[in-house]
Amino acid sequence: MKRFYKDVTLLSEEGGHRVALDGRGIRTQGGRTQIVPARSLAEAMATEWADQGETIDPARFTFRDMADYAIDVVAPDPAAAIAEILPYGETDTLCYRAEPDEPLAARQRLLWEPLVTMAEARYGVAFTRVSGIIHRPQAPETLARLRRELEQLSPFALAALRNTTALSASLIVGLAALDRDADLDGLWDAANAEEDWQVELWGKDEEAQARRALRAQAFAAAARFAHLA
Repeated sequence: MKRFYKDVTLLSEEGGHRVALDGRGIRTQGGRTQIVPARSLAEAMATEWADQGETIDPARFTFRDMADYAIDVVAPDPAAAIAEILPYGETDTLCYRAEPDEPLAARQRLLWEPLVTMAEARYGVAFTRVSGIIHRPQAPETLARLRRELEQLSPFALAALRNTTALSASLIVGLAALDRDADLDGLWDAANAEEDWQVELWGKDEEAQARRALRAQAFAAAARFAHLA
């Protein structure tokens, strides 16, 4: 699609801020009024529009797409969004580890245990650690407490959490990434500890490394979206 606008500005409206193209406020892909709660997020979304060239590249609308998901999908039915995210807590990557006598287990304990114990203290839960790949359920009270935590999040935070959690395969990591002072590089390295271990053993695959870099960018973008919102 050719670029069809010249000016990108912001409008302050009831409930928040809105990007305008040539003075006309944007609507979501679902047809709703696209109002976001924080001016900082609206500014970042405006930059996405302003930075487009003569031909619009849909892949460069990272923040717009998350905002539309928050408005069109999460806000009308937050329970459904939570039901999509919560299973990552049931099978959290950080809780499934190598057998204790395997060298990988020591790496996992080093990178994962501080994050797990921090989440336990923060949310008042106890996570079941598993050696091997056989599934063991988390305690019902743990999942119930995590559900209550998710229910307190805004649609915009849930939209971001959906991405940080899916990309890391960990609700523990996904939630930690929403903190403004989060060490995103450290969290991403923790989420990819097993992949990095395989690289150390067998060497790099350039295509796999390129895919990882793209996922890392998406993870960081989702966290920034939450911080801006």
